[in-house]
Amino acid sequence: MRHVTLYTKPGCHLCEAAEALLGRLAAEVPLAVTAVNIAEDEALLARYSERIPVVRVGEVELAAPLSEFKLRRALARGMV
Repeated sequence: MRHVTLYTKPGCHLCEAAEALLGRLAAEVPLAVTAVNIAEDEALLARYSERIPVVRVGEVELAAPLSEFKLRRALARGMV
């Protein structure tokens, strides 16, 4: 199983698209996705506010704009 963290915040349409993409990929690859609302943590908000959605797979972080190709590559490398 691959563990993925999705940094997001409410009302973010790009975040919703990233979540949908992860859902589609989960049909092919076993994923454990943890969504983190950056609006609930000032440090995360400062770090990610202009970059969301951010997907973290292992030590790899992918920021918007996300592509399915890059996400698949990170998942293939990030078996954790």
